[in-house]
Amino acid sequence: MTETLEARVRAHLAALRRRNLWRTLSPPTGVDLSSNDYLGLATHPAITAAMMDAVRRGGCGSTGSRLLRGEREAFSQVEQRFAAFKGAARSLYFSSGYLANLAVLTTFPAPGDLILFDERSHASLIDGARLSRADRASFPHNDTAALGRLLRERPPDHPTFVVTESLFSMDGDLAPIGEYAALCRETGATLVVDEAHAVGVYGRRGSGLLEEWGVSHDGWLSVNTAGKALGVSGAFVAGPDWAIEFLVQRARPFVFSTAAPPAVASALDASLTVIEAEPQRRAALIHLAGLMRRRLVESGIPVPPGTSPIVPIMLGENDRAVAVAAGLQADGFDARAIRPPTVAPGTARLRVSVNVGLDEATIDRFVAALVRELAGHPARQPAVSAEARAGQEEAASDAG
Repeated sequence: MTETLEARVRAHLAALRRRNLWRTLSPPTGVDLSSNDYLGLATHPAITAAMMDAVRRGGCGSTGSRLLRGEREAFSQVEQRFAAFKGAARSLYFSSGYLANLAVLTTFPAPGDLILFDERSHASLIDGARLSRADRASFPHNDTAALGRLLRERPPDHPTFVVTESLFSMDGDLAPIGEYAALCRETGATLVVDEAHAVGVYGRRGSGLLEEWGVSHDGWLSVNTAGKALGVSGAFVAGPDWAIEFLVQRARPFVFSTAAPPAVASALDASLTVIEAEPQRRAALIHLAGLMRRRLVESGIPVPPGTSPIVPIMLGENDRAVAVAAGLQADGFDARAIRPPTVAPGTARLRVSVNVGLDEATIDRFVAALVRELAGHPARQPAVSAEARAGQEEAASDAG
């Protein structure tokens, strides 16, 4: 008998529950240790006021795509300002980082081209590579030598794109962007860097890790999410003028999407003003991230070294991660379990996200609560069942 769609979906949902991969939509409660509002700008009074004033002036909706009636002067102004902030010739705003990554990777690579992406790249980068007309292959995480071999094996007259995050969203580690840039110069490859979690945080001016590494946008592209440290929403693609113009003309996620509410552009302009005027927020964030790591290590909880506000606490099993997160939430801390397919099978974790709203006393209380929860839910290594193996294979397929 032919399986019905409903039966197939219900079986899949039941399997998610059995494997402790069920997810729920839960609004924020307690101390924020899970959002990406690193600088606390989502509620900054100057930014919220700019957005409300813009709504009163121009309404809530853009009414169409930017190539129709959705264009507003506020969009072009904030794009010019962001390009200058990023040190690029030009930028283009998209209503989400996901759409921006899809736009870049489905517009520029052509049949016969090759996209090489870090194996731990965000789903939007992997999906963009899948949807492109180019060939694709992953390289081991942050492995400059492996990437170099792949690039040097490639004929010089065959365009190649190297795709990576600069700050990885689940591991909190940094890509060797300077080394990648040198390899791309040597081999003629095009570098595409997703700065989603780095823009607003790193660099002397806060423009990201490209600035920190001294890497220009000469022929290369960056994708810069505006809904994390910038505190608003959407994303900017920054790069040379010819590349941005091609996105305007040919990128389907831009051409066929209704423009974001114009008030978002005004809020983003205010956000850039705050980032430029209040560098102490970035300094405080790096200090608090370091303090969080020190307190965890002092309490016997291993975490990787680094400076980023993303601190992964590896728990392994899905059920353990869910139980520990639930206990922390009951103690008033909004820390959430991260499980496959967001991360690889067997690497479920808490993704602790540090922000400037924390203080030393709160960090100490959180670490003490985490120690209690870990003691109450010790690690175990169960035998891998056939169903679990199937789940691992499915997760690997989703990630690759």
